[in-house]
Amino acid sequence: MDVLKSIYQHPAFSEEDLNLIFEKHEKLHFKKGEFFLKENEVSNEYFVLETGVARSFVFDTDNNDITINFFTELDIIIEASSIFQRIASIENIQAETDCIVWKINYDDFQELFLTIPALTEWGRAWMSYQLFYLKNRSVEMITKSATERYLDLIIAKPEVLKSAPLKNIASFLGITDTSLSRIRKDIIKG
Repeated sequence: MDVLKSIYQHPAFSEEDLNLIFEKHEKLHFKKGEFFLKENEVSNEYFVLETGVARSFVFDTDNNDITINFFTELDIIIEASSIFQRIASIENIQAETDCIVWKINYDDFQELFLTIPALTEWGRAWMSYQLFYLKNRSVEMITKSATERYLDLIIAKPEVLKSAPLKNIASFLGITDTSLSRIRKDIIKG
């Protein structure tokens, strides 16, 4: 439950609010390679990641697998458009390693959202942060070099470098596997 306490932090939550929220979460284990969500499915839950690494990815027009995001400890694994707009996902979300997560389903979240005003405030703060993160990532893909993006990933999510295949890291960074190998060698030479 400590992971849930870390996620649901907001000064407006009462102890009773948090207990109601925590009760609606179910602890699950995903094996490496298992899917949290597949393309064309409508998401009916989101997950709080306790341990492990997961990634979201799409297929481009040439059917290349492109990593959109990595999820690590204390991240919320979600495809927000699908779950909140009730539409089919264009993303796949898959475990890169064995993962332990806390799942909450859509109906339970909606019930809590309507009965706990503080959850609305928490949700607004979380969505604002996600918007900032996505905007920042979009800008950095244009304004930072591949080496800078790789170094940022080392700092932000070092678990990814230990767990994810290089091809997935390269696609996340917007570069080829060969370019990533060269960047890694250059950094080691220092």
